Amino acid sequence: MTDRFGRIINYLRISVTDRCNLRCYYCMPEGAIRLLPREQIMSFEEIVEVARAAVRIGFNKVRLTGGEPLVRRDIEVLVGMLAEIQGIQDLAMSTNGILLADCADALAAAGLRRVNISLDATDPRRYAEITGGGDVQRVFAGIKAARKAGLVPIKLNCVVTNSSAEPDAISVAQFARQNGLEVRFIHMMDLPSGKFSVVEGGSGGDCPRCNRVRLSSDGMIRPCLFSDIAFGVRKLGAVQALKQAIREKPAAGGPCMHNWMHGIGG
Repeated sequence: MTDRFGRIINYLRISVTDRCNLRCYYCMPEGAIRLLPREQIMSFEEIVEVARAAVRIGFNKVRLTGGEPLVRRDIEVLVGMLAEIQGIQDLAMSTNGILLADCADALAAAGLRRVNISLDATDPRRYAEITGGGDVQRVFAGIKAARKAGLVPIKLNCVVTNSSAEPDAISVAQFARQNGLEVRFIHMMDLPSGKFSVVEGGSGGDCPRCNRVRLSSDGMIRPCLFSDIAFGVRKLGAVQALKQAIREKPAAGGPCMHNWMHGIGG
């Protein structure tokens, strides 16, 4: 479908959970985290219904996000269900990579095609600081397993405070070059202020070219990461919610006061 600004919308990002096994400072707010009751999280069958509806109206790209999608139990089952949908040409996942070494083969066998892996630093101490105690060696193992399983091309997502010339970003870029990986630098975002910028090495944040909408883990279609606009698939039905989200997709993102990054999937 085409939105009112002439953008072709063909990319559905699906958040399968708002849970995560890391506590990255730029994603998780300090203090208590508001998590959805488990009964509000969409079932695999509901997610597949939305994906099928999206394909019927012209979508052909699907990416699984979170939170951290690999903490969702039996995630490879959902991957297999989505892979069977005729019309999905690109089925990918964004992950922090912590659990990837244990499931890369199963994900590839189920039909996942490629992964983006978060890596904000290569130094173990710095990585632990940024992620609230994460072990970067597990990420390295996940990258190795993903490559062996054929989940390529592997892209690294590196969040930067000001620029890709920061020491941590330079180390990630060097690691990417040494290992034949692509890297994208994502400037730190702030939902309440509407602060974001175009991703270096990627397409995110480029509003005039945006081709995506998001399905949050509680069943809301969100036309923009930086917008409070949302349409419930449980109330409206998948097709109607998708169409309304496309019709109401804003020209550009702005302040977003009622969402959390870990709940909608960046």
